Amino acid sequence: MALQKRIAVTLPAGPKLEQTIERIRWAEDNGIPDGWFSDSGAPDTLTQIAAIAHHTRNIRIGVAVTPVYTRTPAVLAASINVIAQVLPARFVMGLGSSSQTIMGQWNGIPLEKPLTRVKETTLMVRSMLKGEKSDFDLETLYSKGYRQAPLDDPPPLYMAALRPNMIEAAAEVGDGVIFNLWPAGALPKMMDHVRIGAEKAGKDWQDVEVVNRAMVLVTDDKARGRDMFRAAFAPYYATPVYNAFLSWAGYEEAARTIQEGWAQKDRAKTGGALTDEMIDEIAIIGDEDEVRARIQADADGGVHTHIIAPMAATADDLQRTFDAFRGDQFKFQ
Repeated sequence: MALQKRIAVTLPAGPKLEQTIERIRWAEDNGIPDGWFSDSGAPDTLTQIAAIAHHTRNIRIGVAVTPVYTRTPAVLAASINVIAQVLPARFVMGLGSSSQTIMGQWNGIPLEKPLTRVKETTLMVRSMLKGEKSDFDLETLYSKGYRQAPLDDPPPLYMAALRPNMIEAAAEVGDGVIFNLWPAGALPKMMDHVRIGAEKAGKDWQDVEVVNRAMVLVTDDKARGRDMFRAAFAPYYATPVYNAFLSWAGYEEAARTIQEGWAQKDRAKTGGALTDEMIDEIAIIGDEDEVRARIQADADGGVHTHIIAPMAATADDLQRTFDAFRGDQFKFQ
């Protein structure tokens, strides 16, 4: 059976719990089946999900993604155990390596061997959720003798991925793959690596859910939208992880210019490397018909769940963007 195509609202909606509760209720009332949290700082995502779960009725909640360096596998398994109980069959746990900024600068934790660390964390957490006694002495992680009460129906574990090795590991070891900030032209080869990874594990690659956080702005002023994207995301592509990904995706010169501009503290050079044409490959900016057409194209290319993350300067921008994907406004073909 083909996996369902899904729209999701991005979460949290702000620093206050009531803001996120309000967005979830809006999504449920307007035919949007999913809400996916980011996890980079306050308010803490896993605590927040446990705190607001009783305000939900039927929405599926996902995390894209919790860093594997800031919580041990045992701590992750213990937290997931609680959330799975308050959101039975409605929770997806996403794990990822995060970035040098969040790990190295915010937390003082070296971002070492990210592929191995994410893969080993996923294997260990899955075992712990089943109630198995830990017996792990791996390359980056160690645990002996930990055991928790098993879950009858453990939630799926998805892995964030950008380049080939991590995409293949996510499809092989994880239950799903989470993408972010990719140029449209890179999607076919990214999906090729989903297939390769799934086949390593004897899976049908079409059964591996692909989730994407889409940077979207419904607007009549594309130039303003592009400038917003340029200001917000040029620094992302200056980080080693995303810079290498941009180069792999076919934008070697832009990646090099961004790296040079960032090192020189030249914001104009850094941002200028993201041309209008390049931004249109990555972000989804335009009127309602244009953004819905791009989301449909991404779905046709293999993405199952589309997290609508508005690049909103105003409350009206945000609401117009979400409104374009209400259940009565958009259906996948």
